[in-house]
Amino acid sequence: MGKFDGVLLASDFDNTLIYTEDALRSGAEVPPLSPGNRAALEYFMGEGGRFGLSTGRALAAVSRYAAGIPMNAPGVVCNGAAIYDFARGEYLEFALLDELALERGQAVLDAFPSAACEVYHTDNVIHAVRPNAFTRQHQHITHVGVAEVPSLREVPLPVGKLLFEARRPVLEEIRTFLDEQGWAQDYELVFSGQFLLELTRTGANKGCMVLRLAELLGVAPEGLYCIGDESNDLPMLRAAREGFAPANCIPLVRDSGATIVADAREDAVADVIARLDQRY
Repeated sequence: MGKFDGVLLASDFDNTLIYTEDALRSGAEVPPLSPGNRAALEYFMGEGGRFGLSTGRALAAVSRYAAGIPMNAPGVVCNGAAIYDFARGEYLEFALLDELALERGQAVLDAFPSAACEVYHTDNVIHAVRPNAFTRQHQHITHVGVAEVPSLREVPLPVGKLLFEARRPVLEEIRTFLDEQGWAQDYELVFSGQFLLELTRTGANKGCMVLRLAELLGVAPEGLYCIGDESNDLPMLRAAREGFAPANCIPLVRDSGATIVADAREDAVADVIARLDQRY
């Protein structure tokens, strides 16, 4: 028995568990997990806590890092489109898009020629239509290549997420376009970065999936804690007993009522665990 029995901590990856923004901007390599975060996670799990990732990344983009992160719980991937058990190497839950979503996504690309779109599958393949500079920048920090196709209509199912990549004003126009077509209500639409707009199935968000993960693990809602820095983290921060955000979070997250902890460059996850250590 440990002091954290019945506690689940779910953490975003980019700019929360590991600060990747410098690598994105400079072209440097993504840094490893910090010694401080590693020691804190090992302590937390040693005391019975369950730890898992909750990331917008596709499995292909996070699996290369998984072996270097202490985890003893499955993780949420594709921004809530699936739950994946890294220890067993299998998916536990899906919330997938259909052919209509691909058709509508292609209508977006036809209307906005400067935008690119990455398509996240449940396997280790990422397709891209009209990859641009933002696609290549994104590829650098994920270390995953994309298979280019001329149209979303040629992308095979199953698909978990569409990721539109363009300058923020264009992404705002895309969001408005989806509203005007009456399609936005059928999906989760969220900005996960300055140049990224994500589209997943309704209910396929980090909040719904971390609650489902807690249920699978037998963790009561009052034992769920989450930490994240971006708009796509807000659903899970609200679903948690307490949502935490690193000091480098975007203003929208800072203003959401999340508890602000140390910057991701200064062991934000270790700070959360230190606070839980005092609580339990």
